[in-house]
Amino acid sequence: MRMLGEMTVHEPVGGGYVYYADKYLGGFAAYLLGWNYWIIYLLLSMAEVAACTVYLAFCFSDIPTWATSLFCIILIAGINSMHVRFYGETEFVSSLIKVSAIILIIVFGLYIAFAEMGPFPQNFHNLWNYGGFMPNGIWGLLQSIVIVIFAFAGIELVAIASGEAENPEKNIPMSINQIVIRIMLFYIGTMVVLMTLSPWNEVGLNASPFVQIFESIGIPAVAHILNFVVLISALSVYNSVMYSNPRFLYDLAKAKNAPKMFLRLSKHGVPVVGTLFTAGLTLFIVFLSLIYPSAGEIFMLLLSYFVAGILMCWATIILTHLKFRQKMEREGRMAEVKFKSIGYPIVNYISLACLFGVAVIMWFTESMHNVPYAIPVWFAILYGTYKLNPNNKDRKQLHEEV
Repeated sequence: MRMLGEMTVHEPVGGGYVYYADKYLGGFAAYLLGWNYWIIYLLLSMAEVAACTVYLAFCFSDIPTWATSLFCIILIAGINSMHVRFYGETEFVSSLIKVSAIILIIVFGLYIAFAEMGPFPQNFHNLWNYGGFMPNGIWGLLQSIVIVIFAFAGIELVAIASGEAENPEKNIPMSINQIVIRIMLFYIGTMVVLMTLSPWNEVGLNASPFVQIFESIGIPAVAHILNFVVLISALSVYNSVMYSNPRFLYDLAKAKNAPKMFLRLSKHGVPVVGTLFTAGLTLFIVFLSLIYPSAGEIFMLLLSYFVAGILMCWATIILTHLKFRQKMEREGRMAEVKFKSIGYPIVNYISLACLFGVAVIMWFTESMHNVPYAIPVWFAILYGTYKLNPNNKDRKQLHEEV
């Protein structure tokens, strides 16, 4: 995030990391990032639909997963085919629900811990019982990194959104520096409360951990309310993906890296062709629902391939920053860089090594063993289609046009 923030503060432009990749690494890097982000967010949309079916099954267990998947796809595709104002209003309401619910969970959970679970430190015994902090050893901790990356994927959009702010030199560093505080509150704070209320090994894939824990401690009403909240949360993520993905296609088409049909807009300025195309491909989740009876299995499968794609994106951003800094140092312009990343270039290489390490962890994990093989295959497909595109012969002219 500091690397991306450094480039964004120096040159706050629309297009974000795709623009920087095109400028400092070349046309193929931008092509790779654009299409890679589109495909991984397509996978994310499928994963969120799978999550929605898990939450809907909590209340409507008799309805098959393919039916609830289809319902979610039609609902969100309909919202994103309307005026963009309608999308904004739904996201405002859902964000308010999500943030309020997390704060209430933390407050209510701490109240239960101190009022109902005995004196301190006995009331926090679930944190160190049942195997302690690393019940499955160091290997279990390393495997959890894959899930953590999935949770944090998309965090780089903070810098991209801030790139259009009125005062990027102030707003971008503030947004990036606040990420640690938000992680402490919304991730670590929530995890501490949840693991205090219930043993970690009693939480599975059959429902949201929030719902399972409050149901297990005998508060079914709260469990049903939280199930509604996490359903809204998953639909909100899917809604955001369905908003951004057609615009990825629009930008790719504008740069002549995608068919012209994706440039077609509705009378409200909505890229309706891209929206319908993305929604149509998301229907693949309905097919998966017929193969895998458990929505939890589908979610983990899609999660694995999503993480493989995000590793490629983050690696490209790190390499772009290396080229950016080398260019600024070569031209003697480092005084212009107002928000410097920490530990360049050592941290860049450490970050690349860590991303490679995650791919190795996935390869040694039985349920994800075949996923890393998809990275070179996908890279080869993108490189081949890039070379076959005649519009990529004169990248300088296209870059100026865009």
